[in-house]
Amino acid sequence: MDFQYTPEQDAFRAEVRDWLAANLDPALCVDDPKDERVAPDRETFEKRRLWQRAMYAGGWVGVAWPTEYGGRGAGLLEQVIFDEEYTNAHAPVLPGYSGIALCGPTLMHWGSDEQKERFLKRILNGDDVWCQGYSEPGAGSDLAGLQTRAVAEGDDFIINGQKVWTSGAQYADWIFMLVRTDPDAPKHRGISYMLVNMKTPGVTVRPLVLMNGHAHFNEVFFEDVRVPKANLVGPLNQGWKVAMTTLMFERAYAGVGNYDDQIGRLMELSQQVHIAGSPAWEQSWVRQKLVQFRIESQALKYTRLRGLTKLLKGLPPGPEGSMLKLCGSELGIDIAAFASELLAGAAITEQATEIVPDAPRWFNRVLSARQYTIAGGTSEIQKNIMGERVLGLPKG
Repeated sequence: MDFQYTPEQDAFRAEVRDWLAANLDPALCVDDPKDERVAPDRETFEKRRLWQRAMYAGGWVGVAWPTEYGGRGAGLLEQVIFDEEYTNAHAPVLPGYSGIALCGPTLMHWGSDEQKERFLKRILNGDDVWCQGYSEPGAGSDLAGLQTRAVAEGDDFIINGQKVWTSGAQYADWIFMLVRTDPDAPKHRGISYMLVNMKTPGVTVRPLVLMNGHAHFNEVFFEDVRVPKANLVGPLNQGWKVAMTTLMFERAYAGVGNYDDQIGRLMELSQQVHIAGSPAWEQSWVRQKLVQFRIESQALKYTRLRGLTKLLKGLPPGPEGSMLKLCGSELGIDIAAFASELLAGAAITEQATEIVPDAPRWFNRVLSARQYTIAGGTSEIQKNIMGERVLGLPKG
């Protein structure tokens, strides 16, 4: 692997950094953007939508998207460079992230010319914000067990059913979703992939408030929702193939995470927080934990690079996405547990203190970390994928 950046790529990084420094309002920044990937309220959402539009006008949304779809037409490494600088700037996750990272790339592969023309540029500009309708109350890890039905009627489908854990549905204009169109077919075959306007009569969104007070998950109900057949993506009853394309992008996105900032901050705090009258850093177990976190974070970094190498060579993605998803989410839990030990009450009261002014950040980490072992495919599912695809174990 040769990851020496070219002079042109170094110049691109400097351009990104300079543009963000000149245009990013510090009021938009958040400590851990991934933990607040959905805006906490409508006002914040609209501010972030305006920010996405400003970024799009500057050529910074869809960096690696083809120019014909409104993107910058840059290479994969340029997208990686941009993502690194954007994360380092503590910029917020864009409200259109589901469309940019998941629905848009899926439409490029499977969408009709009319669908591409209708949706892709609007995704980048934030005109259409999307959410994902996969999981159901009885179909989470076993996604193919979904029961939401779509019945053909003239030029439309009539949808009835329910989705759950739908991030950002309360703000979304559209939902890309899986529905069962042939109840008699084997469960992986009778599924179709559809695009549904959230303003359609019969669509109801009910937020789910989490224990940290956030409400970025939702239940979404569909009661006799009429959807044009033109909104079917890919062949009828073959939506599982389309869904797997989206999941490929989702797991790559879910695995993208850099814990270096959190680890570095905990190292700073360990010098300031005292245990038995001395700085916590003087405790060997504290040093060992933090160094182990740094080692695991570096391992994740090189796993990402290994996956990137495949893509740069034009090879299909391998199991690296599942490795990143599993190991990254589990590392997040370990870091949160350590933070609660190190910071004690400051990590569980959501009140800033003189020693730990960013206590609310760690409160959120402690309460939120577990969700990443579930969302986007549970840790158990990722272990199954690696067991079968990497170790060659028989299916359980």
